[in-house]
Amino acid sequence: MPFVKPVMAGHIFNLTIRRYFACYNLEKTTTFPIKKAAGLSDILVKIRDLHFSRGDRKIFDGLSMDIPRQGITAIMGPSGTGKTTLLKLIGGQLTPDSGTVEVDGLNVHRLPTRKLFELRQRMGMLFQSGALLTDLSVFENVAYPLREHTKLNEAMIRHLVLLKLNAVGLRGAAQMMPSEMSGGMARRVALARAIALDPMMIMYDEPFTGQDPISMGVLVSLISELNSALNICSIVVSHDVPETLSIADQAHIISAGKVIESGTPESLKNSTSQWTHQFVHGDPDGPVPFHYPAAPIMEDLYQTGK
Repeated sequence: MPFVKPVMAGHIFNLTIRRYFACYNLEKTTTFPIKKAAGLSDILVKIRDLHFSRGDRKIFDGLSMDIPRQGITAIMGPSGTGKTTLLKLIGGQLTPDSGTVEVDGLNVHRLPTRKLFELRQRMGMLFQSGALLTDLSVFENVAYPLREHTKLNEAMIRHLVLLKLNAVGLRGAAQMMPSEMSGGMARRVALARAIALDPMMIMYDEPFTGQDPISMGVLVSLISELNSALNICSIVVSHDVPETLSIADQAHIISAGKVIESGTPESLKNSTSQWTHQFVHGDPDGPVPFHYPAAPIMEDLYQTGK
């Protein structure tokens, strides 16, 4: 019986099989390079003059950024600078006050709903919490996007799910429930689900938060190896500087609604910008002051009647 969506089904199955045997199983020395189609821009995500506010608080104030089609791009900055908000704007979950966000040449916020949903099927997302469906097994969590967005038969879904789980080292945990797993294992299952549809881009929202050193090392290695294997765009939002810069090809540091500095990890480590130096090296004081703005301490100490 033919599949209802033969193009998508064949793409997912064939691409997964080739990538799996090239990168995750026995044929470690064999590669199947996935080339960029002719005519495609090297820039996958183009953000121009982005403005976005929550109430009276300005989150982005004219932010512009280019994210290449291949490689790992880090978006970094202190907590509260809008890193997760930026991912939501890229995915079309939020609408900017002004400015544009283009993904693969499409203006995300001008797409009709059906076209936006189609675009999202080409994006993978690793949520900060993992966001596994707690009433479904590991297998069913990874199978969910395949059941939702394709007409693949059960045999093919089973093969694809096991391949994805094997890619993150958890094929043996396929029948476990999320409540039976550690935080690090849950993140890896969420990553297997994120790559289920062979996306052109994966967005990672604080993937290292709350992980022990071993789990963090596993996630760092997985993100790097999967990006090399799939030859896609990976966007890593994080404030974990050493781990993120160790795998990033380029990084953007944002603060006060703008990009403070962009460059390779090495150039950012050696930056002459005081702000960049403070963030990358974790200095306790600098352009971001140690003390919250307040009146001189002597005024507070000797102030009476309040």
